[in-house]
Amino acid sequence: MAGILAPLSSVPIFRAITLYIIAISPSIFPSSKSTTHSKKNTQINHPHKSFAYVGMAQEMNHHNHSPEVKQPAPKIQKLDHSAAPFFRVKKLSDKAILPSRGSPLSAGYDLSSAAETKVPARGKALIPTDLSIAVAEGTYARIAPRSGLTWKNSIDVGAGVIDADYRGPIGVILFNHSDVDFEVKPGDRIAQLIIEKIVTPEVEEFDDLDATVRGSGGFGSTGV
Repeated sequence: MAGILAPLSSVPIFRAITLYIIAISPSIFPSSKSTTHSKKNTQINHPHKSFAYVGMAQEMNHHNHSPEVKQPAPKIQKLDHSAAPFFRVKKLSDKAILPSRGSPLSAGYDLSSAAETKVPARGKALIPTDLSIAVAEGTYARIAPRSGLTWKNSIDVGAGVIDADYRGPIGVILFNHSDVDFEVKPGDRIAQLIIEKIVTPEVEEFDDLDATVRGSGGFGSTGV
């Protein structure tokens, strides 16, 4: 029997069968009371027939299937978003005053005038701050009016968008809606600067747009 099994044991499936026969038939091979076959930490010990079967299945799987090909892990794109957007300011003259917030929870940074200027009644004027700024990509700086000036002096602010790539001097356009001139002195707080996040999707042209209940109604169409 051993002479028959020896040549066939080189074939994977017959090798496993040989191990199985050895495990259950100690009388055929008297000297083989216990046979241990190590294959990936799997043992076959007499008289546990189930172990011999598992070894046979693993042997067949090992030789009848190609090695497992590991797929490379997908690369995760790094997001270009700053966890803490910066706000960098450069003084262009000794008269420039750094922006500051009036309270810990204030949304805006107060902007101050760097020159004496008159805003005529029912007119406008450009007030220099002698500052240039840099804000993070994905944000912009918006110049907004101060509530005190608007309520008490009818002073409003216009053209308040500062792009992230602009590095020129910051000027504040003030509109005077009152009937008297408004005097601005160096150091006066004239507006506030608010850093806001933005999204800039690509422009897509369509022949038609999705219909809505509102449609083209605007300019007071829904009421005053």
